[in-house]
Amino acid sequence: MTPDHERTSQLEEIDAVLRAARPVPGAAFRGDLRRRLLAQGEEATASRRLHLLVTAYASTGTALLVVAAIGVAGVGPFGA
Repeated sequence: MTPDHERTSQLEEIDAVLRAARPVPGAAFRGDLRRRLLAQGEEATASRRLHLLVTAYASTGTALLVVAAIGVAGVGPFGA
């Protein structure tokens, strides 16, 4: 065996021991947690997305109004 192969073998053994000894929460807790996270995730994602869209549209509209005002004032590249 090469040293790298021995090291890999040892690491795989350690991995197996650690995975077997890892505590796992009960099924009821995991189920409750999953339901809460899914319910919270849908609301939070929809709310964040809505706020992002409103901010984007309001910013774009404001920028277009500023460009139009500059053009009407006869200043800048759009001024006649």
